[in-house]
Amino acid sequence: MSNTQATLSRTFKLALAGAAVGTLVYAVRQRRRMDFAAKVVVITGASRGLGLELARQFAEEGAHVVLLARKSEQLAEVARELESRGGQVTVLQCDVTKEDGVRAGMASIIRELDRVDVLINNAGIIQVGPAEHMNNDDFTDAMAVHFWAPLYLMREVIPQMKRQGHGRIVNIASIGAKVAFPHLLPYTASKFALAGLSEGLRTELAKDNIYVTTVSPGLMRTGSHVNALFKGQQRTEFALFSTANAWLSTSSARAARKIIEACRYGTSELVITPQAKLLRLLNGVLPSLVAEALSLVSRVLPGPAGDEGDQLRRGWESQSMMAPSLLTRPADSAVSGNKEVPQPAVT
Repeated sequence: MSNTQATLSRTFKLALAGAAVGTLVYAVRQRRRMDFAAKVVVITGASRGLGLELARQFAEEGAHVVLLARKSEQLAEVARELESRGGQVTVLQCDVTKEDGVRAGMASIIRELDRVDVLINNAGIIQVGPAEHMNNDDFTDAMAVHFWAPLYLMREVIPQMKRQGHGRIVNIASIGAKVAFPHLLPYTASKFALAGLSEGLRTELAKDNIYVTTVSPGLMRTGSHVNALFKGQQRTEFALFSTANAWLSTSSARAARKIIEACRYGTSELVITPQAKLLRLLNGVLPSLVAEALSLVSRVLPGPAGDEGDQLRRGWESQSMMAPSLLTRPADSAVSGNKEVPQPAVT
């Protein structure tokens, strides 16, 4: 056999192997495909932002959406909107950081609807500012929302999903669970914890036909920047955060579509936005270089601000000539559409 023939033979065999693998992957993917019509989908943090957008799109697919949030008035408003479009909706006022409340709430949902097909752990909190101003309460609050709340909810729904013989769990982590960004220490630490929990459960629950998806979005235009929490030089931190959210982000509607597709096929991991994908790749290949680059970024971010900087202020309390402005308009335009009404000031 000539060299040319040998090369063609190897190429043909590789092509056949590739086709076989591709066919197997496609078959597995199609076997896992979930049609959301008439499925019960539980969404936390569903009264605004990304959670609201997810609720809208799941309702459009015919799912029975169960909305969890702390504010009954906002839940009722969202329910009216979805029901006016023909959606099936159940609302549950619940502080997901309280284990007893989660246990009672989920028990009532299972009694009423007899199933939970999908759980979306979306509720979130973000504190922005230098590490010097972050205290133990900031870390406790972030862990309560990002780690303990998803754990409480998963412990309640997993037994029901096992009885059903199937289920989907989607944990909304962050690219901040892959790369530790400066001025977001409580957020990144708690998201790292959530990602570890999510990925670990994925491996243990797959045998039960329960597929856990870890979502690591980059910045999204959800409108939540107005209710984010800021320390240090609050006005400058808010301006920088809002500007980045305006120009280095994807829309909440597009992010929600990607999340729903990942959930549909039981995908193990989803990274959203090109910037987040590139950063994850670089951090995996050149972690020291990324760490040095982020150290340089930290040097140009606003420094500590004395005792005044210890006070948590929401975005709407930290406005200035820089934000809102033309620079932040793309992010600001998402506020009303995603019902990001100003939340009370932190006391």
